[in-house]
Amino acid sequence: MKRVIFVRHGQAEEGTPGMSDFERSLTHKGKDVSRQMAVKMREKIKDPGTLITSPAFRAYETAIIFAGVNGIPYDKVILRNILYLNIDSKSLMDIISFVSEDADTITLFGHNPTFTDLANYFCTEPVESLPKSGIVSLVFDTRTWSGLKPDSARSELYLKPKKTI
Repeated sequence: MKRVIFVRHGQAEEGTPGMSDFERSLTHKGKDVSRQMAVKMREKIKDPGTLITSPAFRAYETAIIFAGVNGIPYDKVILRNILYLNIDSKSLMDIISFVSEDADTITLFGHNPTFTDLANYFCTEPVESLPKSGIVSLVFDTRTWSGLKPDSARSELYLKPKKTI
């Protein structure tokens, strides 16, 4: 079994003149909610596996919060530029292809609408749009990362901040 967890970044500050979208940080509330969601996810899934994040600061901050809650050294969080863009299933498979087959879980940190679209591409049941700090975990009945196919996953977990905390 392979598991892919999509985590949308937490609430970010509004952009200001001279600040790029890439640089936007989490708000205090965004950090608090992300931490609470990381704890809730840990109650359900003990090992988030390999953490891979968009390099946008708000996504990276969210990944660092999840790493801290799970006792994962921050330098083990992998940055992938392509997660900042509107990636497609092929791009995602390119990212996943670098993950060891020994790993059964990867957790991705990034943005909407891409994460909701990718979850729906793989999942047999529709997944609601991921809110900020939202989490969806998909489980695939395969032993290899290359075995991830469209409409082959089931949704194992869907956490929304307002329903969870």
